[in-house]
Amino acid sequence: MQPTLLVLAAGMGSRYGGLKQIDPIGPTNETIIDYSIHDAIEAGFGKIVFVIRESFEEEFKELFNAKLAGKIEVDYVNQEIGKVPEGSVYNLEREKPWGTGHAILMAKDCINEPFAVINADDYYGVEAFTTIAEYLSNSITDEENCMVGYQLGNTISENGSVSRGVCGTNENDHLTTVVERTHIEKLENGIAYKENEEWVQLVPQTTVSMNFWGFTPKLFDYLEAQFTLFLKEEGDQLKSEFFIPSVVANIIKDGKTQVKVLKSDAQWFGVTYREDKEKAVKAIGKLIEKGIYPSKLWA
Repeated sequence: MQPTLLVLAAGMGSRYGGLKQIDPIGPTNETIIDYSIHDAIEAGFGKIVFVIRESFEEEFKELFNAKLAGKIEVDYVNQEIGKVPEGSVYNLEREKPWGTGHAILMAKDCINEPFAVINADDYYGVEAFTTIAEYLSNSITDEENCMVGYQLGNTISENGSVSRGVCGTNENDHLTTVVERTHIEKLENGIAYKENEEWVQLVPQTTVSMNFWGFTPKLFDYLEAQFTLFLKEEGDQLKSEFFIPSVVANIIKDGKTQVKVLKSDAQWFGVTYREDKEKAVKAIGKLIEKGIYPSKLWA
């Protein structure tokens, strides 16, 4: 059974100033998602599921349905604030959905095979897709899921702070801890994250999660149970977020699964900020020059 790629594309791009998911960076208007899907098809994925918002669903489908027709199966699910487990209570003044864990849960009814998760606005690299596709096809079990781990120094934006899951691993490359740090920044004296108004240094070689996970469908059961509990505890808050690294950390702590960390030395680029786009355009240009991608991605 071929694995599925779940693309988290429901963000509204508040820091970017628009729908960064579909902002073109390639020479013939390709988006970062286009390159990720191309890499996924080449690596052997059989289906793409987009998590999007209802407000831009038609725009999204118009952009991707035609170019992907006949190349890979495509499905869409919507992430909205009100899509919560039956009986859940939350603050009705909330304006944003509940984060990456909630986004993945939206795909529960359309994924029945091992699947990978990526952000729509991050470029992960050809090798990473090949590595995780092989693992999802041959090695993954309910007892051992996986993630692609990147070196922190390769994943920093020059234009502001980023969110990363800071990871700890053991001698078998299994994840021991993962903590979502929502404000990591490159400073004059190195890289650090901000916590309680204090800066904590991190070495560039620190393994971080870029939300490139590999799971079996069993994850959806854990997600639903933890999200129900999360809403009981934090549902009244306007800006609380249900992060997938927190879910994974709890599953590991409870002894329900292990997570194999598949290492990547790839140089990340993405479009967290509007100023990141120029760097992304140049990076894609260099990959085209090297022959990794054709100048026109979809024939």
